[in-house]
Formats: sequence, C-alpha cells, structure tokens
Amino acid sequence: MILFEQMGLSPEVLKAIGELGYTQPTPVQEQAIPVLMEQSRDIVAFAQTGTGKTAAFGLPLVQQVDTTTSLPQALILCPTRELSMQITRDITGFAKYLPALKVLPVYGGASILEQIKKLEAGTQIVVATPGRAVDLIHRKKLKLNQIKWLVLDEADEMLSMGFKEDLDFILAATPAGRQTLLFSATMPPEMTAIANKYMTLPLEISVGKRNTGADQISHEYFLVHARDRYETLKRIADLHPRIYGIVFCRTRAETREVADSLIRDGYNADALHGDLSQEQRDIVMNRFRNRHLQLLVATDVAARGLDVNDLTHVINYNLPDDPEVYIHRSGRTGRAGKKGVSYAILHLREKGKLRDVERMLGKKMEYKPVPSGREICEKQLFNQVDKVEKVEVNDNQIDQYLKVIYKKLEWLDREELIKHFVSVEFNRFLEAYENAPDLNADRNEEKKESFSGQKRNSRRKEEGEQRNREFNGAPFNRVRGPQWKSDRDIRFSRFFLNLGKSDQVDKRGIINLINKQMDGRMVEIGAIEVLRNFSFFEVDHRFGREVQKAFATARFNGKKVGLESARPKE
Repeated sequence: MILFEQMGLSPEVLKAIGELGYTQPTPVQEQAIPVLMEQSRDIVAFAQTGTGKTAAFGLPLVQQVDTTTSLPQALILCPTRELSMQITRDITGFAKYLPALKVLPVYGGASILEQIKKLEAGTQIVVATPGRAVDLIHRKKLKLNQIKWLVLDEADEMLSMGFKEDLDFILAATPAGRQTLLFSATMPPEMTAIANKYMTLPLEISVGKRNTGADQISHEYFLVHARDRYETLKRIADLHPRIYGIVFCRTRAETREVADSLIRDGYNADALHGDLSQEQRDIVMNRFRNRHLQLLVATDVAARGLDVNDLTHVINYNLPDDPEVYIHRSGRTGRAGKKGVSYAILHLREKGKLRDVERMLGKKMEYKPVPSGREICEKQLFNQVDKVEKVEVNDNQIDQYLKVIYKKLEWLDREELIKHFVSVEFNRFLEAYENAPDLNADRNEEKKESFSGQKRNSRRKEEGEQRNREFNGAPFNRVRGPQWKSDRDIRFSRFFLNLGKSDQVDKRGIINLINKQMDGRMVEIGAIEVLRNFSFFEVDHRFGREVQKAFATARFNGKKVGLESARPKE
C-alpha cells in the first residue's frame, strides 16, 4: 500500500489530513492521487458513495493550485447544494495550513449577488451545482479561461436529475487543455457519451464492481403483506435501539404519511421531501447530521446529495423500479470500511423487482423473518440494562441528593429496585408487543400469488382480444382515442412523446416517467410503443388532461419532454 507520505503531498497538507484522522488511503485514493499528482491525464473513476472520492481529487487540487492568482483554476460540479457545501468543507479542511487558498461553493437557493461578490473577491476552487454554474457563466461572473481541472462528482446523479444540457454547456465552455475527472457510482449510456465526447483517452479506475453494492453492506429483506409495511418498519426500529438511518419512500405523500406516523408513535424521526422550503430542508438535515434525529424518511430526489457518515441502516419502504436506485440507496451506509445494513420491506408482488436487484448486486439478498415481540422486548431490555450500567455518574452533583433518594426507596430490596429502574422505559415495549401478531407473509403464498397472476394475465389477455375484436371499425375520437365497449367500458387517450430508443428510453422508463410526473396518482396505463426517435403511450382517458398538464415542465436526462395528443392506433 502507498501511504499519503509517499504521494508527494506537502507537509502542510499532510499535517491537515493527519489532524482529520486520515491514516491510510482508501483504494480510490491510492489509485487516483498518484496519477493526478504526476500526470495531466483524464480519469474516469467508478466508486461507491463513501469511498473517499472527495480526498481522491481534493488533495491533488489543494496541492497543485496556484494561490498567487485569484481566478478559478478548478471547477467541481456536483448534483446538490448539500454536496457542494460538504465538498467545500472537506477541501477547506485539507487546506487548513494553506491560508492563501480559497474555496467557494455556489448553488441555487442562495443569493446569487452574494456569490458574485465572493467570486469577484477571488477564489481558486469553485464547487458548483450545474444550474447555478451556467447562470454565473452567462452573467460572465464565473470565468473559465484559467480552468485547469474540471471535476464531475456523482456524475450519474447529475444526469438522472436532468442536468445533461447544463453539463454539455459547461464542458464545451471550459478550455480544451483542461484535465477532466469524472467520478461516478454507475455508468449509464449518457455518461459514456460524455466521456467519449469531452475526454481524451481517460484512465479508468474502478473500486469494486460497477453498479454493485459495497461488500461491507449486508442486504436483507422482509416479506410481508402490503398492509403490514408500517408495523414492520416500527419493529425494525425497535429491534435496533441505536439505529441511525434513512427510510426511502416512493412518493412525497407516502414520505409525509410514514414520518407523521412515526412521530405520532413516539419515534425520533422527520421527513425530507420536495414540498419543504430550503430553510425547512436545512433545519431537518442539520438535525439529522447532528444525530438529533434517528430516522430520516425521504424520497430519492430529496435525499440526493445528502452526505452523512456512520449511517447504520438504509430501509427501503418499498423497492424502487430501477435496480440502480437501490444501489445508490444502499451505498449511503457501510462507508469508510464500516459495516452497514440495507433492508427492504417487500410484499409478495415485488419478488420480480427483488430478482432484478439481486442480478445487479451480483449476490442474493438474505431473507429475514420480521422480528417477533419477544425478540424486541429482549433487545430493549438489555439495551436499558446497558444504558444503566454505562451511564456517567457525576458524584459531586448526585451525592447531595442521595440521602433523600435512599429514604424514598428504602422499602425496596435490591431485586425490586432493579426491576423498577428497568421498567421505567421498558414497560411500554411490554405493553406494545403483548400478543403481537406474526407479520411474516407465508412464503408459500408466492406460488399461490404466481398462479393467481397467471389467471389474471390470462383473463386480461382474453379481455384484450375481445376489445381488439370490438375495436375493428370503432369510431375515432381525435383527443380521447378509440372507444370500445367491454365489461369495464375502458377508454384510453393516446399521446405522442418525443423520446425514443435513441434517448435510451424503454417501456419501463416511460411507465416510471408517467408515475413520476403524476406524483403517485393511480393512472391506468394502456399500450406503449417505443420507436427510434419517439414513442406513443395510452392512459385512462379520465386522466388525459392531467397528464398533459403534468408533462408541461417534464425533463428526461436533461431533455425537455414534448407531449401531444395522438390519433388512436388503427
């Protein structure tokens, strides 16, 4: 192993990282830092969140920027305000003994005039979100002519958030001779296109397998009926009294509902979702970072860029449609060589998604029975005993009250006294789990569910064939599509979509896009046809206008989505 002292870092930088607790380089640091210190070659690095990526590019930048000039020499792009601030804090820490070096975060949701003022005062390293960077470039306030290093951190996240056009603009505007460093956990097709277009023979660094979960993370799942999800979540929290984790939900509404229920039931939790103002979001995240909250309930979008160390658990309240999203979620625990657990609460119909996740992980997820009331009570009991045993006693303060305490409790013998102290907090668990039901779904029901699914599919196929027979010669309605009659009198509206196979979209991607834009509304989706440069899809005609309105501002991988009413397919 190459040590930090052997990488050519200055005594000032070594002293700073030593005080920060850096002893041995992580694998991505060991591979990237020597290259960046000695060469100007472009780099594509695949590494999961929490593997030390910031130091991998931050230490060479701190070492090599010229502090005698006040123009930006390094531009670091990242997906969110929170990550921008985190990277700035880290790099500022690396440069503790280099007082002339300035690092400036710029991001949306804050005063652009204040950021312009600081840019004009001079800085060598700018850490920016793509949208704010583009705005400052257009205003001619973020000057790129001296940029030597361009870093794209969590590049896959920036693409998934719709920043492709902004990234293309920034990459095209920076000097051709710059060194480009791309750090990503996954490699979607759009990322390959960026690397091919803007990078020159990049060196590829890979820490672990691409698109897979870290080895120090345990992947486990519970199998329950959908109605028992919340009770299962509570049992997970109760089984782990010192849990510090994120609960991922599918929609904002579900996030609010789960968080409100946890708070009502006495758990130390709060919600993070898109309906919060920036001020509310900052308050929640600061409480979570400072461990004033044990559980943060969040949507994937709201949690992007949330950089928190030492998470013990990630809990998937339901599995995401995209297996890569699961990989990103689980990567938030098990960081810096520590162990972590990723739980998934599944119902029987999610077994297909489970298999997709397992294929991407390259290993099986372990089935776990939902904790029983007895298990939880035992765990809580020993936790209470442990707390009593290890509590810090302030003799100087407590001694003055002991005489009164002894008098008050003298009627209790030793055994009774212990029972009373332990029961102060333990009684509520005994009451809560008295006669607690078994929440585990019968795993044999999978076969029944599969057989039922086959019957449903067969019935739907017959209905579809009947509709097709009745469709022949059915009248056209320009807006609402073909009108047929069946037992359910279903009618669909058909739409043209300006996304196709060339945009790396498939049927699942269109379904996900509809669900995302409709924000959890239950909309029946009909036929989907994906062609090279465009697609068609159908939705229940009752939601036709809502779909058009919802897609008015939609973007897919940075591209503005165009949606138009289409004639029914003949």
